[in-house]
Amino acid sequence: MGRRVANTQFLGALLAADPFDEYHFFLAGERECTEFRQAVASHFPGHTEHIKALPRKGLPAALAENRYHVFHLSDCITHQAQLSRLRNLHAPELFPITGVTHSLSYPNYGQAFLAHLWPGTTPRDCIVATSRTGVQVVEGFFGYLRRGYGLDATRFPQPSIRRIPLAVTPEDLVPASPEEKIEARARLGLTPERTLFLVFGRLSHYSKMDLLPLLRALKRCVVQGMDPASFSLVLAGWVEDGENYHEAVTGLATTLGLDVRVFARPDEAQKADLYHAADVFVSIADNPQETFGITILEAQSAGLAVVASEYDGYRDLVDSGTNGLLVPTLCAAQTPEVDPMARLLFDSDSHLSLAQETVVEVGPLAEALLALHRSPELRLTLGRKARQDIEERYSWSRIIDQYIALWDELWRLPAERVQVAHPMELPYGEVFGHYTTTTLSDELSVSATAYGLRVYRNEELPIIYPGIAGRVTAQGLRKLLFAARKPVSVIDLTTQVSGMLADAGSEAVRGMILWALKHDLLQREES
Repeated sequence: MGRRVANTQFLGALLAADPFDEYHFFLAGERECTEFRQAVASHFPGHTEHIKALPRKGLPAALAENRYHVFHLSDCITHQAQLSRLRNLHAPELFPITGVTHSLSYPNYGQAFLAHLWPGTTPRDCIVATSRTGVQVVEGFFGYLRRGYGLDATRFPQPSIRRIPLAVTPEDLVPASPEEKIEARARLGLTPERTLFLVFGRLSHYSKMDLLPLLRALKRCVVQGMDPASFSLVLAGWVEDGENYHEAVTGLATTLGLDVRVFARPDEAQKADLYHAADVFVSIADNPQETFGITILEAQSAGLAVVASEYDGYRDLVDSGTNGLLVPTLCAAQTPEVDPMARLLFDSDSHLSLAQETVVEVGPLAEALLALHRSPELRLTLGRKARQDIEERYSWSRIIDQYIALWDELWRLPAERVQVAHPMELPYGEVFGHYTTTTLSDELSVSATAYGLRVYRNEELPIIYPGIAGRVTAQGLRKLLFAARKPVSVIDLTTQVSGMLADAGSEAVRGMILWALKHDLLQREES
């Protein structure tokens, strides 16, 4: 998956630049923390001392204790708005929180972007779109949601939006010499004399691109005089278990008299050979699930001429006639049949419906393929410029510099701390408080039980489940039980213990009182 590759490479590049004193990763639980520490020791042995893997339940305490420069998330969908709320509650300074866009077309993402529109959002909260078209999509989400829900921009601010592209590591994939090209083709079993057109990515008509128009374009090339024995089309990439789309494509290719080879799920060595063996890289994305196009960058890093659909983020990466060729596209301005059904269908169904009404024009596609087939010089010129662009604009080292500059810029933006609950934050006490006979009141009188006093004297140890160990501590219990040696009201007990525990607010103490009542360390005094 492009998203996983991009996130992994981002992390590696950030640690290579190493701009910060420490890096804190808040993971789901202790098992994930252990696995992460092992991975860091294996892949980044020089960073084990200043990379901390912390359980996510410790976020409130960590936010209060540390002065963070930035929280950066691998996506803007899952947790960004909720982290802003937590930061507003606990952090001494309102540091920036940034999250990245990947695929943007899933029908439930409106709900995710709605979460960003709330009074606690500040301009220091930033969504990083990887393409210009991605910026427009995020702005489109916010505009549509504001109109639909009647949300005023003053009362319900949105995060900042900035564009920073994805990247590659140019040293990982370099242009092949003529000898290396011949050797790569030999390892792959491909004919050395032919022009080789390469498609690399998910081989799927519903989540990447429909390849049938490419076959029709190649057939047009044959009609216009391109010898079918002078070229091959190579399809490589991920194939889902049980899917036979690539077989349907090769079946049609045979009928049309075209030579098509398929490399399903190639490993890294095969992937490098495929890029080195190719003459032209082709990607005719027609699916809104595609947002950026990391394979375009990989092909350009390998010095390949690129033929791409003029679609989504591809338009940022390919300057037609300079470092590749773009093929015009068109689609419907409105999609009234798809829109109301999208949330009721599988994502693949709605994506397929949209993609089948997105046209990559076959005529111009054929012209681009034919031009590059006939002119090795043009292929070489476009490929050299593409490689130069990678080195100057799309290497991870340069992209990390852009992130560091962005984080510094966000600190300079105004930010006001607004303490208001997030509307998607479920108030459990308010909603479920009627489940019990009564709720904890300030006037309730409590006192330590005989068992509680034994715990206070360290004669017995209570069982504290790991899941709440950060909320109920031995030190906190001793303070609580000391203050409750004689009957005391909940409000007075809360005030006393909060004063004795610097890191525990009144709500935390009330939670500990309830826990102590539950486990017979405290008891209610009859009024």
